[in-house]
Order: sequence, then structure tokens, then C-alpha cells
Amino acid sequence: MIHSLFLINHTGDIILEKHWKSVIGRSVCDYFFEAKEKAVDPEDVPPVLQTPHHYLISIYKGKLFFLSVIQTEVPPLFVIEFLHRVADTIQDYFGECSEGVIKDNVVTVYELLEEMLDNGFPLATESNVLKEMIRPPTILRSVVNTLTGTPVFAEIQGVIEACVRLTGMPDLTLSFMNPRLLDDVSFHPCVRFKRWESEHVLSFIPPDGNFTLMNYHSRGHPVYVKQSISFFETGPSGRLDITIGPKQTMGKTVESLKVTIHMPKTVLNANLTASQGNYTYDLATKVLVWDIGKLNTQKLPNLRGSLSTQVGAPKPEDNPTLNIDLKIQQMAISGLKVSRLDMYGEKYKPFKGVKYLTKAGKFQVRT
Repeated sequence: MIHSLFLINHTGDIILEKHWKSVIGRSVCDYFFEAKEKAVDPEDVPPVLQTPHHYLISIYKGKLFFLSVIQTEVPPLFVIEFLHRVADTIQDYFGECSEGVIKDNVVTVYELLEEMLDNGFPLATESNVLKEMIRPPTILRSVVNTLTGTPVFAEIQGVIEACVRLTGMPDLTLSFMNPRLLDDVSFHPCVRFKRWESEHVLSFIPPDGNFTLMNYHSRGHPVYVKQSISFFETGPSGRLDITIGPKQTMGKTVESLKVTIHMPKTVLNANLTASQGNYTYDLATKVLVWDIGKLNTQKLPNLRGSLSTQVGAPKPEDNPTLNIDLKIQQMAISGLKVSRLDMYGEKYKPFKGVKYLTKAGKFQVRT
């Protein structure tokens, strides 16, 4: 239902964004900014805006706009009610719903949004339930949150590849233990899409040889990041310190690990030291890229050093967003599991299992 959520202050700055599916660029907010400029008061901004590809539904509370991005038609009042629940939850947790409070407790706010929506659909919206899962902030928790930051968005791109060597025209069905993990799926033309829509079961007559049965997206992040990016009030400089480690790799090696950081416009240069891999900083685009490669679990990769900023420029916001790309071979990070594979036909009897060998041939599934 809700694809993305942007929190915007009264001056038009985006102070927080959260995505539950693929990331939607901030340019989608331009339609909202146009409507905001035409309105005399913030309360006069239309709560529902239609764009060529999305619906924008928003509320104004605590001098903040809560702007949701919707890709399909949904009851607007349902979304508006949820946005009010988000604002009320922030009020209940921190005593007030304001820009300063959200910036001071950004990690907790992200955790709350993650629990309140499950894949874009409202899940836990009652304050007493949320407090059992996420403790209200304390002084110690606030210090830890300031040092670590938190994932804004994590997505897994998965694929199920099939190798079929079967005679005749076998009719196969493939089911999963946890199909709710799948999102934004696409299938080989042999799959009967209507059955997937109704039962979440793959029913198909496979072609011979190797082919991609299904592509899917899912949520998760197999690595953790400890980051501290800060800028000083006085003096044209700042500090950066980033460490990355494995979170849920089940003994598999993390490869092609790369960190991309979009720095504030006032950052002129970066003088850093990488314990693993190498980094580049593009002065034109203000993009810092740390190419780590294969993750060394014995000595976690670290990037640290100083940042040079323009003299006299205002202090940039701390903790810019980190984008992390990686690969893990032969591992289903999403937790997707095949529960049953059945085959029907004149020469075949129904069977179960991910791998099945017969005189007629074999069928294998790899995620």
C-alpha cells in the first residue's frame, strides 16, 4: 500500500525518508512542493495529489508534513489515519512531534516505522504494543543512536534458476514455506500467473534446459554498519569513521562490497584511510565511494579520516545516507525456502522435494 514516506519541515527540507519497497527518488516530492507554494497556509495544501505514476497523500502536524507515496489506488482516509498514528506515536514516545525531536531520535523513529508497517501495510500501530518491542529512548540509548545510525532501506534481489531434463510434458507445482517474503515478482512465461495470484503456488510446464523460473525482491540486510560522520561548529572540517561487519551470512563470504555516500555540497575534500579496499571522492558530484571487495571477517574493514568543508559555510547535517551494495553466492539472504515440489504426468508419480532424480531426468531448484 504505502511505498515510501517523507517527513518534510515547513521550509520544504526533507528531514527523513523511509522506503518499504524499491527506493523512490526525492524528485517525486516536487509535485508536493508545487502545491505547497500555491497554498496560502500549510493546512491548505491538498491532502491528496495525483501524479503521472503515484498518489501523494499527506497531513500537516507539528510544523511537519508527513507525505506518503502510493502506487495503487487505496482509500485516502485509511492512509491519512495511519499518518496521524505515526505522528501520535512520535508524540507519545518523545513528548512532542517536531523536527528537532525527530533528528535527535532518528534511529528510534526508523525502528518505529519498520514495526508499524509490514511491506507497506499497517501492522503494529498501538503505542502499548510498540513499547514492548521498542523501548522508549533513554540517555544511554540516545548516545548509542547518535553514534550508529540505522538502515533507511534494505532490499534483496533474488532469483530462482531451474535446470530441467525431463521427457514428456510434466506439470509441476512449486510452493514456499514463507511466500509473504516475496515482493515485486516476475516469472518465466511458462508460469500460470492466475494460480500464483490466488494461491501463491507456482504451477508450470517447464521448458527443457536451464532457465530463470522467477525473479523477486525481498527485505533484509546481511551486514551491519557502525558509522560516525560529524562536522564541527567552528573550523572548516569534519570527521568520518565507518566500520562494516557481517550480520547474517551463515558462514558465507560477502563479496563485491561497496559503500556509496552522497556528501553535503559544502564538503570540498576527504582525507581518509581505508583498512581494506580503496576509496574515491568526486569533487563535482560530492559522492564518496568505498570499494571494499571481499569482506574480511578477521579484521573488519574500516574507513576513517577528516573531511574538509568550505570556510564560512553553515554546518552540514550529520550522518548522510550510506548506500551499500554486496553479493553473497549460494545463499538465500531473504530466508525464502521451498516447501514442496510436485510433478504430474503420464510417466511421473506425485513427489516431494527440492531435488528429484529419475531415469527420465532431473529437476533442480537453486535460490
